[in-house]
Amino acid sequence: MDVDLRALTVKLVTSLCVVCLLSLAACETVQPWERGTLAKPEMQLSEGLDSPLYHQVYDSKEASSGGSGAAGAGCGCN
Repeated sequence: MDVDLRALTVKLVTSLCVVCLLSLAACETVQPWERGTLAKPEMQLSEGLDSPLYHQVYDSKEASSGGSGAAGAGCGCN
């Protein structure tokens, strides 16, 4: 029984150490001269599934002032 408990403890401590080391590797201080590179559009996360719905609602609300396309006068109905 003590051997099983000791083996479980060793596995648990080893797993905890691996998780801690991996999480510390993800922390990095960004230098001021590197911030311009990280601010580029290709470094941004994708908008995901909400993007088409967001653009449809935005275009329908802003249709009279142009929205994201050409200006027009209308209610925004499809």
